[in-house]
Amino acid sequence: MKVAIMQPYFFPYIGYFQLMSAVDEFVVYDNIQFTKKGWINRNRILVNGSDTYITLPLKNDSDFLDIRERNLADSWIQERKKILNKIFESYRKSPNFKIVSDVVEKCILFEDHNLFNFILNSLNIIKEYLEIKTPMIISSTIQMDHSLKGQKKVIEIVKNRKAENYINSIGGIELYSKEEFKNEGINLSFLKSNNFTYKQFENTFVPWLSIIDVMMFNSKEEIKKYLESYYTLL
Repeated sequence: MKVAIMQPYFFPYIGYFQLMSAVDEFVVYDNIQFTKKGWINRNRILVNGSDTYITLPLKNDSDFLDIRERNLADSWIQERKKILNKIFESYRKSPNFKIVSDVVEKCILFEDHNLFNFILNSLNIIKEYLEIKTPMIISSTIQMDHSLKGQKKVIEIVKNRKAENYINSIGGIELYSKEEFKNEGINLSFLKSNNFTYKQFENTFVPWLSIIDVMMFNSKEEIKKYLESYYTLL
C-alpha cells in the first residue's frame, strides 16, 4: 500500500493532486503547527499574464497554534467577494469558465471559517471534480503518539496505516533519510512532476499556478493526463 502525507493547501498546484492520485491513502495534517509564507492559506493565479497571489486572511493569533486551531478573519465575509471577483475577472474568457467558476464558488462560499475545515472542504470538492478516488485521512484521527515531530511522525503514520511505501513530493527530498525508512520496512520515494504547458490565452506560459488555472484552461480529460505526468525517484 502507498501513502502520502501533506499539509492542507489552498487551491494547490497540480503536483499536489498528482501525489494524491498516485497513492492508496492521502493523509492531511491538521495537528501540526501553522507555517507562515507557505501554501496553507495562499496560492497564485494568472492575472493579466502574470502570477498574482490570492490569500485567505486569518484571525490574529499565536504563531504556535496548529492548523486546526486557526480561523479565517472576521473580514472574510467581505474579502471572499473580492477574491471571487479577482478569479472570475481573470478567467472569464477561459474555455472552462462556466463549470469551473461554479466549483470555485462552492469552495469559497463554504460557511465553516475554521482554516482546516475550509481548506479540507475545497480539497474534497476539487478531488471530486477531478474524479480522484483516493480517500483522505485526517492526521489527528490516527491512533498514535501525536507528540512526535518531523520524520518520526511520518514513519509512525505510515506504519499505523500498514503501508509499505511512502511517497513524498520532490520538495521533501532533503528532509528524509532513506536508510531510516528502510530500517522500519518502508520504501521511500519522491514524486516529481514532468514539465508541461497549455495555452493561457495569448500569454507566455506561467507554470505551476493554482489548480484553478489548470481547470480553467483544460478539460477533465486533459487534466487526467497531467495527473499521470510525473516520475518517481527512488
